[in-house]
Amino acid sequence: MSSTLLWSDSLALGLDVMDDTHREFIALLKQVDQAAELDLLASWQRVVDHAQDHFDREDRWMRSTGFSSSNCHTMQHQVVLQVMREVAVQVQQSKDSAMLRDMSQQLGQWFLHHAQSMDAALALHLRSAGFDPLTGIVNLPEALPADAIHGCGSSVCSPTAQAVAGATAEADVMR
Repeated sequence: MSSTLLWSDSLALGLDVMDDTHREFIALLKQVDQAAELDLLASWQRVVDHAQDHFDREDRWMRSTGFSSSNCHTMQHQVVLQVMREVAVQVQQSKDSAMLRDMSQQLGQWFLHHAQSMDAALALHLRSAGFDPLTGIVNLPEALPADAIHGCGSSVCSPTAQAVAGATAEADVMR
């Protein structure tokens, strides 16, 4: 089974540092997909290490530009990293590499959605504030939000969308 996730212009977010990091992530996932059994866990560990650095960097950018530390973007990073680490432990113990290969496929699909939604919203936010990801300088501080952003920054996490989702979930429970 091989990954269908390839870099394309549809993943470009207009921030070179973020785009380069995303290209590297995709390349590392491809290495996992192509790894021989003996190299599989080491290849996976490179993806985990990269994801830790990648997510930590984005989380720092969010904190320094008005995203709350409790936003769903950061929480998604934490959950995905935890699952990635747990899969590695399970594969080490069970020697069942199929689980890791399946996780790599699922991670690719998650990443595609994450990059095109949450990361796209973050990139837009960073660009609107004139944020320089290399220096951490905010060139347009007046463009930063007055209050911390507690959602992911996309329309799906707006107060209205959350209220609709909550009402829908409540209606489903009542049925």
